Amino acid sequence: MKQKLTLLLFFFGVLILRAQDTKEYDLYVRDTVVNYTGKSVKAIAINGQIPAPTLYFTEGDTAVIRVHNTMHHETSIHWHGLLLPNEQDGVPYLTTAPIKGMSVHTYKFPIRQSGTYWYHSHTMLQEQSGMYGALVIHKKEPPKLREYTLLLSDWTDADPHEVERSLHKATDWYAIKKGATQNYAAAIGKGHLKTKLTNEWKRMHAMDVSDVYYERFFANGKTDAEAPQFKAGEKVRIRVINGSSSTYFWLNYAGGKIDVVASDGQDVVPVAVDRLIVGASETYDVQVTIPAEGMAYEFLATAEDRTGHASLWLGSGVKQLQAPLPKLDYFEGMKMMNDMMTLGGNMKDMGMNMSLQQMDMNAVMYPEITGKTDKSGATMPEHQPSNEKMEAMDMPGMKGHTMPTGGTEDLVTLNYAMLKAPEKTVLPEGPVRVLNFELTGNMNRYVWTINNKTVSETDKILIKKGENILIVIYNNSMMRHPMHLHGHFFRILNGQGDYAPLKNVIDVMPMETDTIEFHASEEYGDWFFHCHILYHMMSGMGRIFTYENSPPNPQIPDPEKALKIVYNDDRRYYFSANIGLESNGSDGDMRLENTRNFFDVEWRLGFNDRSGYETEAHFGRYLDRNQYLSAYGGFDFRYHSNDDPGSNLFGQASTQNQRAVVCIGIIYQLPWLVNADFRLDHQGKARVQFKRDDIPVTSRLRLWGSWNTDFEYSVGSRYIMTKYWSLSAHYDSDMGMGGGLVLTY
Repeated sequence: MKQKLTLLLFFFGVLILRAQDTKEYDLYVRDTVVNYTGKSVKAIAINGQIPAPTLYFTEGDTAVIRVHNTMHHETSIHWHGLLLPNEQDGVPYLTTAPIKGMSVHTYKFPIRQSGTYWYHSHTMLQEQSGMYGALVIHKKEPPKLREYTLLLSDWTDADPHEVERSLHKATDWYAIKKGATQNYAAAIGKGHLKTKLTNEWKRMHAMDVSDVYYERFFANGKTDAEAPQFKAGEKVRIRVINGSSSTYFWLNYAGGKIDVVASDGQDVVPVAVDRLIVGASETYDVQVTIPAEGMAYEFLATAEDRTGHASLWLGSGVKQLQAPLPKLDYFEGMKMMNDMMTLGGNMKDMGMNMSLQQMDMNAVMYPEITGKTDKSGATMPEHQPSNEKMEAMDMPGMKGHTMPTGGTEDLVTLNYAMLKAPEKTVLPEGPVRVLNFELTGNMNRYVWTINNKTVSETDKILIKKGENILIVIYNNSMMRHPMHLHGHFFRILNGQGDYAPLKNVIDVMPMETDTIEFHASEEYGDWFFHCHILYHMMSGMGRIFTYENSPPNPQIPDPEKALKIVYNDDRRYYFSANIGLESNGSDGDMRLENTRNFFDVEWRLGFNDRSGYETEAHFGRYLDRNQYLSAYGGFDFRYHSNDDPGSNLFGQASTQNQRAVVCIGIIYQLPWLVNADFRLDHQGKARVQFKRDDIPVTSRLRLWGSWNTDFEYSVGSRYIMTKYWSLSAHYDSDMGMGGGLVLTY
């Protein structure tokens, strides 16, 4: 008996020691150069690889991770989805000290959970440059299935800062690269002229499913990853991580059904689907079976905008391809968007009470659902199961539309309502506080906010330990937003009652209203809640929760100064310019703007006094919620040697030939994207000017024109050759006809 007791104590002692293992890693962050497309570009690698090495832990371990920053600029690492002490969370200047160049920072925290997670830089745009890796935490029990970790990502050869600047300029260069400009010629060719006109009447640019054009999409750093070790009949657990900066991926499997068994690291009751979409930063654990010997089955991850894909091949032998997803029918999406958008710039759900991904409005663009033909004229497979498509004839405001609804018998698409926790997830008792977040933004100016305010424009949200925070999120923007909460899991209230699933990311589709709740279970600190589309986060779509009575954070010795650095992310100004170099002179403009303010200079310089010299400068601020209205002050100088111009439209003596005035004015964007400029100068002279830029005639041909009450006018065109250079021609009432080049920056 004594011997048995000794053995038992020894056994449990070993288990305890094993559970308290310290697992150590050293991560070396380096600037590097990669060549994925035939072009060498700068990137950031960890331990010499992109993606970074997968880190493995077992629940109960203690993690010790030394990050060696061998670069000359600072960096950070955020442990996405992990429950850990606040100062280990890795948001520089908010929770954790930034890792300065040529220094080492040690993270140490207990592993309190299991599941599939990842890690990435939280410093500026470094994640887009390659700073991301998988993090897998096993349960204490040995895994029942063999598994494979699949980290998806997107890659651009462009400098991420240039990508960000371009997005704020509202260039449609990325749409040109994608073949998705939705121009007037294409609209006429597809019988959608009315759709296009209505779209611009409501002050919208072309439909945009994703913001950025990416040269490559990767599965573990490759366009094709292979896993030949799995055998016929074997069931495999795939840990899918979407580590992209802004891309959503559709997942399909050539070998049959996909069983979803976990999301964001937390188990769910297995649910079999034919496909699912994984939002930026989400993780899903799925199980698939290798059907037969001698075959390699494609697990296909297709970018939501369908401009590319990455593949994982499971098994060995002849490749069994998954049918590719056909190109999107953007004009059907535009037609839908026209119905959903009011002239005032607000979304309306037309009485559909959308939530939980159950009604994918983008599905009207999916040829595999609608059965319409692709660009080549090939007939696409049509799925019309009884519950895949729902005739919306009876829905208020939806007459004429056919709306896919998600889960089906023949083609089952995962949505959040289908996720159910295997155990009760009811929050502990505590006071409940309700917050309402409206996801807002301006696609044309690439401003993304919550309740129309950026992170820097709001105070931190004070919470108390023990509170239950219920958040109602309404997406009043045209883009989907994967909202991520640091350091906590939240319940998605999806109709599963006590078994609501736990996640740390929720994808909120346009017009959806979703409700989440979380228990304020931590002791202290600031916790970020933000959109995980990298460029939306940097624009300001987020909030900071802060625990009441938090002690000083030793890693942030000057919290006031540090917070200003955090706020600077969404306060930055972006520069843009259009510089015309033509046979009749030069005209153009330069602009510096941020979320609310702008400063611009424009000029028209002829080759002689008769053609004249003009320049105007304005400093202004956007005033309204949708940023249609702005006010400015500035000056206007011009000289022409022309004859007396007479009077302007208001009967005042025109000063269009010689003027040196200061002025104030307002600019309001009218339907069809026409900017109306109402101005008064210090001499009491009024001027009204109308201008429209970038009318998309074809994929690369743009028209523009302007007219004002001094009877000045100009019209022009440009043919876009590259992102920065266009051929141009225009006629100006002062400068006459000219042609040449335009530099667009």
